[in-house]
Amino acid sequence: MLPPGERVVMVSGANRGIGAAVARRLAAGGFRLSLGVRNGRTPAVPPSERCLVARYEARERDSPKAWVDATLERFGRIDALVNNAGIARVSAVEEDTEDTLDEMWLVNVKAPLRMIRAALPHLKKSGAGRVVNVASLSGKRVKNENAGYAMTKFALMALTHSVRRLGWQHGIRATAICPSFVATDMTADVEGVDRAEMIPPEDIAELVATVLSLPNNAAIAELLVNMRYEESL
Repeated sequence: MLPPGERVVMVSGANRGIGAAVARRLAAGGFRLSLGVRNGRTPAVPPSERCLVARYEARERDSPKAWVDATLERFGRIDALVNNAGIARVSAVEEDTEDTLDEMWLVNVKAPLRMIRAALPHLKKSGAGRVVNVASLSGKRVKNENAGYAMTKFALMALTHSVRRLGWQHGIRATAICPSFVATDMTADVEGVDRAEMIPPEDIAELVATVLSLPNNAAIAELLVNMRYEESL
């Protein structure tokens, strides 16, 4: 595996929350970065010779390829992809509309799939390609009425394991990181959970950096990150 200074990592949703923490941690670790952000958003790490900031819109079908092309034009290679961009909406079983579910399915499932498809040939060339999908404990169990969100995260878990199987012989290792509540703006309105007890995004970033640094023969398929004891996990 190449040293961090030679490896190129793409990180989606790199302007806030977990994505911003990941970008800062990887920059400090010496990785070369390609940060995907939506129009008008300020990235966590400013553009530089070692950091490309590119437009990425998870809702647009052609955005993944455009971002991959921009990354290749700047760095000539892709060694890792961190699918962090995602949304949380409430979509219960008894709701009569599927608009919210469709939006989450597009952003949380189809967008990571499209990103992986676009980056996969280049991850194969790396020989030690990495795909890290930021999922959720909601992809491992169901604890509330938000069936739609859980459905998308369960699907993201399936995508992760599909990539592990497909990419193994090419040196690609895929990992799903599944945290409980993380102290970001996405959880700002969560009631019943003390914010001080939530997981700091910097801790998730440290796990991402660890996964990216492991050799091919020490692969981690899933990382479940609890903030409190759960019997089933």
